[in-house]
Amino acid sequence: MAAIITEKFSLHNAAQFFESFSETAPNVYYMLFGKVTPYTAATSGGTDLIPPDPVNDVSNEYYIWDQSTAGKKLATSDVTHAIIRRDWENGTIYDRYEDNVGPNNLTTSGQNNLYNSTFYFRTSDKRVYKVLDNNGGIAYSGSEPTSESNSLFSQGGYILKYMYTMTTTEQTNFLTIDFMPVSTDSTVSAAAVDGKIESLIVTGGSGYTDGTYYTAVTGDGVNAGTSSGAIVSFVVSGGIIQKFGLINGTDTVIYTAGAGYRFGTVTLTDATVFTDAALTTAVGTNVINGGAAGAIQIVIGPKGGHGFDAVKELGAHYIIMSSRFIGAERDDLHVGNDFRNIFIVADPTTYGTSTVASDDTVRLSYASKLTTVSGTFAVDEKITQASTGAVATVVEWDATNSILYYQQERYNGYGTDSIGAYAILSGTNAITGATSSAVGTPDATADTAVTLANGFTITFTDGYANPELQPDSGSIIFTENIAPNSRSAEQTDDFKIIVEF
Repeated sequence: MAAIITEKFSLHNAAQFFESFSETAPNVYYMLFGKVTPYTAATSGGTDLIPPDPVNDVSNEYYIWDQSTAGKKLATSDVTHAIIRRDWENGTIYDRYEDNVGPNNLTTSGQNNLYNSTFYFRTSDKRVYKVLDNNGGIAYSGSEPTSESNSLFSQGGYILKYMYTMTTTEQTNFLTIDFMPVSTDSTVSAAAVDGKIESLIVTGGSGYTDGTYYTAVTGDGVNAGTSSGAIVSFVVSGGIIQKFGLINGTDTVIYTAGAGYRFGTVTLTDATVFTDAALTTAVGTNVINGGAAGAIQIVIGPKGGHGFDAVKELGAHYIIMSSRFIGAERDDLHVGNDFRNIFIVADPTTYGTSTVASDDTVRLSYASKLTTVSGTFAVDEKITQASTGAVATVVEWDATNSILYYQQERYNGYGTDSIGAYAILSGTNAITGATSSAVGTPDATADTAVTLANGFTITFTDGYANPELQPDSGSIIFTENIAPNSRSAEQTDDFKIIVEF
């Protein structure tokens, strides 16, 4: 039994994911980063030059949490539908929109799926157009289009439909080398007519009697097959039916577009072709029957009409999630170190609770407020604690406030001892840096709230502060390993994650 997953299935899934960002909890997503220590064969595999491929298994999700340091909540404005980026360039052959692209009807570029073809493009001023006719598959030749008309227009030898213009924010947040955002222009959408016939495919044939003729479009449209339904006007010159265009009296045009068509047919015979638009005067004998091999094919538009829903019409089954990590934003986003992993988690909970998190930014490292400090702790160095045997890795050392941020990966020497034993840092036992030889004692004399550089506070209980998200909570739905990316207080990291459905 033959079966396919349709484009609509992909669009449906993409739409469900997109809409979840604007729904109420528990649909909450965070983009998080971590992994301050290098990739090694003994731990995560790979190297900093060749990061390892992410592993899709149970234990890897725990490892990802262990190495996490900070992140941001993804807002509704941080997500968009997207399509493959196709930039306008003069001299390029673009595909045209057709309603029946498949194995038996390939596009000009040879695609058997419309949504993999080049039937749309983006101009340098951020306008997006759909190609309804590509002049028989020849290259676009002319200036860059700028029209925002709701009507079809001809330029460069092509017939085009304006779809929408990317906003500056959309272009800044979501445009990448390979993908571009999609949105529906409300004015264009309001002007669309469901089942309106807007394009034709003409085969010229030969031997027809020259003149201008009219014929009804039969099918399931409103008043189909009559003068009150869709009508095609075509010109025969030199015995050949002229190509589809927009110039009445010169081209084959859609004289009346009609509405409600899901299929339509043009029949070319002496009995079905007329000399007047009222379809009252039939042509003479052999005016049409004397010709051969000519045809006018009706191209059915998408549901709602061209421009009604750009997301569906352009096949936007990609979702882009974008987030910017700006310096030490809210003091949660660590600086002075690097990271090697980006991941997205759905519905994580606040530390120690079952409540889905809601903070805009979150710190995922552990922290200790030290007293009686000698020396300067170094990022990435191993630290150990007397008596407890705890092992950890330094994420950041805040010398101003004497706060040591750290994480404990589940590898020997990173978060466990030489035999794999794990212990948390606790109590007032001294913490020592293996490389720097710095030593500090956790300040367990009282609970302390420390105001940080940007005005936010971190509260310590007996000298320690837990992460703001509960480790291993929620579901990790995306992860990517990257080369080391260093962070500084003056730096903005701009991440765009593209997911295909």
